[in-house]
Amino acid sequence: MTQICLVRHGETDWNALGKIQGTTDIPLNETGKKQAEACGAFLKGTDWDVLITSPLKRAKETAEIINTYMDMPLEEMAEFKERSFGDAEGMTPEERTERFPGRIYPNQEEVETLHKRLEMGLEKINDRYKNKRVLLVAHGAVINAILSVFSEGEIGSGKTQLMNACLSNISYKENKWEIANYNQVTHLDMTDKKMQNQIF
Repeated sequence: MTQICLVRHGETDWNALGKIQGTTDIPLNETGKKQAEACGAFLKGTDWDVLITSPLKRAKETAEIINTYMDMPLEEMAEFKERSFGDAEGMTPEERTERFPGRIYPNQEEVETLHKRLEMGLEKINDRYKNKRVLLVAHGAVINAILSVFSEGEIGSGKTQLMNACLSNISYKENKWEIANYNQVTHLDMTDKKMQNQIF
């Protein structure tokens, strides 16, 4: 059984302002770095085989901080970069509503294209790391798309607000991906250190 823990990157200044990022390459802010540290502390001592990251700066920084606790092989995979939101990138919610009231953003990546590249990425992981445990640092729209597809639309895109640095776990068994849990954030506000080695 191949297992993947999907980690959303830590906070950026654009996240804090509600600006849509897409493929615009925004770094972590100080809160985001602390969230990545919390992920690393939480995951330290748990058994994972490889750490994969989107090539975008905010995901890569998150992965690199986590890896200071894990010391694992680190690999970039372009298949898991954030969805492009075209002309809406850099806009606040208010600006997006004013300019694009139908939430149709010119030049954004089509949902079908996003789903296809994510499917290809997951196939690549399952082929390359079959029956392994994989940490994958990615983005809100990417993780939500994965959750939406594997829940047949019950959760994910349009329904789930993923928190920065949340954890979501999926596994491949009996020839299909299944969701174990999603949007786990207990590690971001831990008071009981005994919880650090638990995976929810």
